[in-house]
Amino acid sequence: MERVDVAIVGGGPAGTSAAWTAAESGASAVVFEKGVPRADREGAGPDSTDAAGLLDYWIDLMGFDPDDFPEDVILRRLDGGDFIGPSAELSINYTGIESSYPEFGCAFHRARFDDWLREEAERAGANYEVGASVTDVETDLAGGHTHRLRLSNGEEVIAEHLVLADGPQRTVTIETLDQFTPEGRSMADVLNPSEVNHIAYQEHRQVPEEVYDPHRLKFWWGLMPGHTAYPWIFPNDGNVARIGLTMPIGLDIDDYDRDEWDLLRSDDEQIPRGSVYLERLLEREYPAYDIDDFPLVEDRGKRGGTETYAISSTRPIESPTDAGIAVVGGAMGGTSATGKIAGRLAGDGRLERYNAEWQDALGTELLRNVTMAEVVREYGPADWDRAFDTVDRMLNRGNYTLVSMLKSGLAGTKLVLEYKRTKRQFRNGGYVQFTEDEYAL
Repeated sequence: MERVDVAIVGGGPAGTSAAWTAAESGASAVVFEKGVPRADREGAGPDSTDAAGLLDYWIDLMGFDPDDFPEDVILRRLDGGDFIGPSAELSINYTGIESSYPEFGCAFHRARFDDWLREEAERAGANYEVGASVTDVETDLAGGHTHRLRLSNGEEVIAEHLVLADGPQRTVTIETLDQFTPEGRSMADVLNPSEVNHIAYQEHRQVPEEVYDPHRLKFWWGLMPGHTAYPWIFPNDGNVARIGLTMPIGLDIDDYDRDEWDLLRSDDEQIPRGSVYLERLLEREYPAYDIDDFPLVEDRGKRGGTETYAISSTRPIESPTDAGIAVVGGAMGGTSATGKIAGRLAGDGRLERYNAEWQDALGTELLRNVTMAEVVREYGPADWDRAFDTVDRMLNRGNYTLVSMLKSGLAGTKLVLEYKRTKRQFRNGGYVQFTEDEYAL
């Protein structure tokens, strides 16, 4: 039976980063990744695809230097983003957050990035096991903490520390943490992916050169129903773009006025599939073109130029570090930053510091994200137009000034006050939905 210092469940950016820093600390570390095939990857790897765009300050949070990436990872440098409502638009050229990265952000190839991370972790001394998924974890707290991991191939591994990085589905995380939840409670009540997550769908398409905007991200809000439901376009290399969307799971179309939302039709009997939504988006934005003018790039993505995947939309939880466990990634901006912190601390035998350190590193970002998600929870199309029009006057393409604030008038004052009032609900760690002292240890 294999024994290691740190076992990591999940080989996406968070898990692989944990293995990297644990190995750099001198610990024996192994990643267990079930692995999925992709058209744009030579072998199986993590199922961790997203729209693959990074803003400038996200790169600092992740703690990576893009100059260290292989040349084929960065697909495009970005100089701004456009937020488009039903009839109003907001464009920004600056995130407004201090960072070391000189551009607005970048679009990158997610599978190549994941594979590079794996190579770096293995170079540091970590082991990366693909194809053997973790089916069960049993923790023994007698005289410290040890974790017995059972694998799909029948083997077992004993680890002193456990890092849970199994992505938005959190299958292993939920069952593992349920060993320590109070009687009558389950982590499924907090992290249930069928209730708290979003589903994303995207297509790799060639865009006609005359309408291709190669250095700007585009997001549409108020065109489709659902809390934080929106389509996007991320420019990639050449004239290829990822055209996609994210929306909550399990929406009922009868809860919405079909005539209110631009991407719904009066005869829709259910919420449209992602591919239908995207075809309608392209028809709306580029009426002079047919869908055939945006051909699929079939040798990219998971299958035939398309990808469907889950996105975590839950608020973060603290980890039961007294049990030698850290939950990383997957929670509104956690990404690889939490993995790096958890791996380093587990490798040094100081995992009890994990909850404090990840909140110190990411608290400002998480507070901002959770606050904004709450502010827009009940927004309809008219609300998005009003917000974009107001913020456009306030920010002047990303530059905030007192003059631009005054130009926004009463609407701007109301928006700022609403944001600050909502933010107060989540300050001092209030964005955490399950704290360490709630575990039964």
